[in-house]
Amino acid sequence: MDVKTDILIIGSGIASLQAARLLGQHFQVQIVTKSSVKMSSSYRAQGGIAAVTSPEDHTNLHIADTLAAGEFHHEKKFVETLIKDGSTIMRQFLLEGLPIDRQETGEPALGLEGAHSHHRILHAGGDRTGQILIDYLLKHLPPNISIHCNELAYELMLNSNGACIGVLTKGEEGLKRYFAHHVILATGGAGALYPSTSNYATNTGDGIALAYRAGAAISDMEFMQFHPSLLWCDGEAKGLVSEAVRGAGGIFVNAQREPIMAGVHPLLDLAPRHITAHTLYIKRASGQETFIDITSIQHFEEKFPTITKLCIDNGIDLQNGLIPVAPGSHFLMGGVIADDIGRTTIANLYAVGEVACTGVHGANRLASNSLLEGITFGQKMAQYIIQTGCNQTNFTLADAKYHQSMPPLLPKEQLQQTMMHTLGIVRNPIDMQHFAEQLPALQDLLQVNVMNFNAQHLELYMMHIVASLMVHAALTRTETRGAHIRNDTPNSDTDWARRWIIFQQGQMKVRNSLYEYHQARGNAQAIF
Repeated sequence: MDVKTDILIIGSGIASLQAARLLGQHFQVQIVTKSSVKMSSSYRAQGGIAAVTSPEDHTNLHIADTLAAGEFHHEKKFVETLIKDGSTIMRQFLLEGLPIDRQETGEPALGLEGAHSHHRILHAGGDRTGQILIDYLLKHLPPNISIHCNELAYELMLNSNGACIGVLTKGEEGLKRYFAHHVILATGGAGALYPSTSNYATNTGDGIALAYRAGAAISDMEFMQFHPSLLWCDGEAKGLVSEAVRGAGGIFVNAQREPIMAGVHPLLDLAPRHITAHTLYIKRASGQETFIDITSIQHFEEKFPTITKLCIDNGIDLQNGLIPVAPGSHFLMGGVIADDIGRTTIANLYAVGEVACTGVHGANRLASNSLLEGITFGQKMAQYIIQTGCNQTNFTLADAKYHQSMPPLLPKEQLQQTMMHTLGIVRNPIDMQHFAEQLPALQDLLQVNVMNFNAQHLELYMMHIVASLMVHAALTRTETRGAHIRNDTPNSDTDWARRWIIFQQGQMKVRNSLYEYHQARGNAQAIF
């Protein structure tokens, strides 16, 4: 089945819906999502939206916090765009009536989270910010937007000039070909490559694999952020316990209720995530259990209804005041290289949200900057596309370049367990090298003809592409920086400062800039 449209968006989180809300006022928009609209990291986001909305705060302070948390591995101009434009956009959302939590005076109830110097986190419904924001955006979508659920996008289509003109999907209605003037990747991250994660099981990095196969540049794949506080019951992660709990007064403790973060970092329990996650990892590796002590938080059930239900559903007695937690994969700072309006190294292909690498999160994302990114860059991308218009005239497909059969793949559970062992919070080069040798060569993976595989096998195949990108990047960066912690080199190295590991067309390069002139189909184009 062929579907022709103006704009095609793959994914249905905050970035997707924010863009669709604006694009749908001018164009026909098709949204394709792997599962359902309400099975995204955006929808289950508990923390909130970091934005400067009070006179006591300033965008320069938010910028400084972002740079410090990410250890200055940033594209600074895009950080400034995110924070400054994001503040303006969120103020407009508040004027439009976004239902955030407010004080009795009517002013926004601003929360505090790790590595933030000021209270600036906007919440909605206590810890239901993502859910309320998604529902708000869905309510405001124009009528000419079609959403197709339970369809796996498995191949980007390029025209004879190398521009992206659509995607192939598999779903309940069989094979589909979507043709569009503009194709937007908003597929989220890759947390589900790990067995313990805050992500849904569907967050397997598909968008990154799609883009890499098509020839787009990928970067920062070594930087996976681990959240320090996943609810830990019966030997597995059951869901996220938001950083906002610690912002409200919760503290990390051991089974004897002794504080864990004392003497580790000046910000104690609100230290950057790689500090808190690493500290809990060390405690648990030594055989200690770890908890958040919530006894100082009044009206916990009212402030955190989602976490309360999560705990009750898993048999946790909140009257005891201790919530058992452990670190788990949370957010991928790397992805498809894109600028602040979503443009990638392939014409007419855009990336926005967690699937994109724009340099705004550095080596470790600042808490609650992710929803701000989706809202801000989703809007800027939509405005750019509206100005550009739909002018593609070449819908002639390029000749197929995939001719190899599928190489042997690791079983999904084995891949996930190996990811946690080798690319977890602390890594060593011997284990990583062994893992890299277990995976098919990237060049071989790129050449596979995937047309006849079912959705489950296609997902596993794309997981292997993402895992390979991550392990080769982690091996190459021979230092500890932000979320990337190596036990053989426990400190940062000035030689690696502002160095980016770039993958494209089966090649890996280390560059001094995230962006550069790109050679595209024989024509030198200044993409950024």
